Amino acid sequence: MLPLAVEEDRTGYQRTSFKHWNAGDIPVDGCNTRAEVLLSEVRAACSRGGVWVSYYDDTTVTDASKLDIDHMVPLAEAWDSK
Repeated sequence: MLPLAVEEDRTGYQRTSFKHWNAGDIPVDGCNTRAEVLLSEVRAACSRGGVWVSYYDDTTVTDASKLDIDHMVPLAEAWDSK
């Protein structure tokens, strides 16, 4: 069992201090990291979008704007680990 501890002081943390999306693997192709993740996870693609299926609840999503591509470690937690 993990011991409980008091949360660290987040003085100085601002999410806006972190660059949100970088230019991706091939900067000249116009696909930022978010677009690359969506492309790698799409089940079926078409000229107007695609179909994504949640690993967690098998929900099908067809509107990419409804999807969040998130960090493996939340930025605030990474800040605490500095």
